[in-house]
Amino acid sequence: MSDDSFIREVNEELRQEQMRALGRRYGPIAIVLAVLVVLATVAWVAYDHWSTSRANASGDRFAQALELAEEGNSDEALKILDELETSGFGAYPVMARLRAATTLADSGDTEAAIAKFDEVANSSSVPAAIRDMARLRAALLLVDHGSYADVAARVETLSADSNPMRHLAREAMALAAWKEGNRENALSLFGQVADDEQAPAGARQRAEMMMDLISGSTPGESG
Repeated sequence: MSDDSFIREVNEELRQEQMRALGRRYGPIAIVLAVLVVLATVAWVAYDHWSTSRANASGDRFAQALELAEEGNSDEALKILDELETSGFGAYPVMARLRAATTLADSGDTEAAIAKFDEVANSSSVPAAIRDMARLRAALLLVDHGSYADVAARVETLSADSNPMRHLAREAMALAAWKEGNRENALSLFGQVADDEQAPAGARQRAEMMMDLISGSTPGESG
């Protein structure tokens, strides 16, 4: 046997011995880790199945509520939405609260609808964008059923130049101001909407139309 062959065999024997030593030292740990990986995989699959099932069930109930509301069966729709608010999965509790507010408004219970939108707007657990949407929805109802102060209390913070909902907030406040006979404030707010190049074309057109209407109306006259 050559020296090179002998050295290779010795090295191979040393490697095997090292592997056996590592196996004796770390084998139990490796087995535990393998078991943990398997258990984690099983747990994840089970959770994914559970969450998907709950989401599907909530989705089905939400769709049922929408159908009932469209058919004019507000009471039954609200019962399902109330159930989803407490037991729905994922985003459905918040969606149920918003839809319940809309259903209340459609059925003529404006006060309850505003209260429901305010509830969403003031909930710290709800994403900021949805809270802002709820504020805006409440403000739009208050244009006809409240005062300018009521409207501004909800959306004045949304009228800042950096807020993507500013044109809607300004439009709501402008309508409320015009309703109260405050022509100057209404014209100023509608002017901000009309001059906002980033506002949707429809919003700018409405603002320009309202400015023409207010400018041509008799002081103290409103819609």
